[in-house]
Amino acid sequence: MIYMRGQPQDYEYWSAQGNPGWGWSDVLPYFIKAEHNTRAADALHGSQGPLHVSDLCDPNPLALAFVQAGVQAGQVHNRDFNGPSQEGVGLYQVTHHHGERCSAAKAYLTPVRQRPNLEVVTNARVLRILLEDRQAVGVEYEQGGQVRQLRCRREVLLCAGALQSPQLLMLSGIGPGEHLQPLSIKVAHHLPGVGLHLHDHPDVVQVVDAPQLTDSFGISLTGIRHLCRGMAQWRRERRGMLTSNFAEAGGFIRSQPQEVAPDLQLHFVVGKLVDHGRKTVLGHGYSCHVCLLQPQSRGSVRLATADVRALPLIDPGFFSHEEDMPRMIRGVQRMRDILGQPALAGLGGKEYAASAQAHSEAEIEQFIRNYADTIYHPVGSCRMGPGELDVVDARLRVQGMQGLRVVDASVMPRIVSGNTNAPVIMLAEKAADLIREDWR
Repeated sequence: MIYMRGQPQDYEYWSAQGNPGWGWSDVLPYFIKAEHNTRAADALHGSQGPLHVSDLCDPNPLALAFVQAGVQAGQVHNRDFNGPSQEGVGLYQVTHHHGERCSAAKAYLTPVRQRPNLEVVTNARVLRILLEDRQAVGVEYEQGGQVRQLRCRREVLLCAGALQSPQLLMLSGIGPGEHLQPLSIKVAHHLPGVGLHLHDHPDVVQVVDAPQLTDSFGISLTGIRHLCRGMAQWRRERRGMLTSNFAEAGGFIRSQPQEVAPDLQLHFVVGKLVDHGRKTVLGHGYSCHVCLLQPQSRGSVRLATADVRALPLIDPGFFSHEEDMPRMIRGVQRMRDILGQPALAGLGGKEYAASAQAHSEAEIEQFIRNYADTIYHPVGSCRMGPGELDVVDARLRVQGMQGLRVVDASVMPRIVSGNTNAPVIMLAEKAADLIREDWR
């Protein structure tokens, strides 16, 4: 739910890689068009769009303490990470409306569900894109044990994300021939870049145990009472602790002073987040993520088998480039510096042993290698550009194909400096205009 666009230079990079129409001045109008910001409109923000963006209704006291700690560590207090400068610490704006999440579906789909030219098919699995020579003519999908086909009159838009868009292209015979042929998949179009250039924001978390901080999210008798009170308040007022997005605060900081722009992002979570929430733990506390905004490492998506039901083989390639680990080590050190300031350290928490035992750079590196994970921002596996290893052109059309576009984070030439939700919505808004222009 964090509303974040990234830095203008992210999009200038896209344009410089041979993608006209994707520079900052080109994409900013689409961010503004999509946005309904409760702070009202200005030169950088919109107030008439379908995507509701607001300040948190009731920030947790711990989130405010984090911001104070960041200022104590020498960071500026940034009240708008999507304003003139991204640098600093502060509370995140979120995609909320009336105290609940405003997802892309809530913003764009729910209001038009009754349109006669719209049908939403659920509980279905796409099997492949239907091709006639190098023309996409529809899709085949499975629903309720039956295989069905949908034919298109104009185009197929593939929006399955950076992990499954390349998977579906390859299952349909579009991809690197040397990979598809051993799997007995007929190569309809040799496109070697499909599934390459996968990358993400590698992330590691410092967890602090603080049983006395019962205002945080956690499992205890007091915590359950607070949760029940929060449920009642949400039903009555659409306010209270249940309006939290958990990662309420954060920041964009430099791993070292000479960096030209922030190269690290922090997500401060008002609860103990162990193993990204996969493990349930008792008690209270807080957590802080640090992730690398512009990793140089690249991974890949490949098929395990020709069966669409089989999970793809995903290699994120984290820290495979020599520049990434030193930045991440400095990131852990900068994060620790903030969490060690009086505003938080004075609350009496105790750092989990996994990170607390890592002091030297070598120990911090080992901690990162043991615990680093995705922050759920995969991009790049159907990269946009004019090169031999690019997959779509600047109008998002699959190279060498007719009637087929990819519209999701997989087309990003390089990851944006921040959360990817808002940039993908921008990308889709721009894609809608490109499609209209091409079919006039």
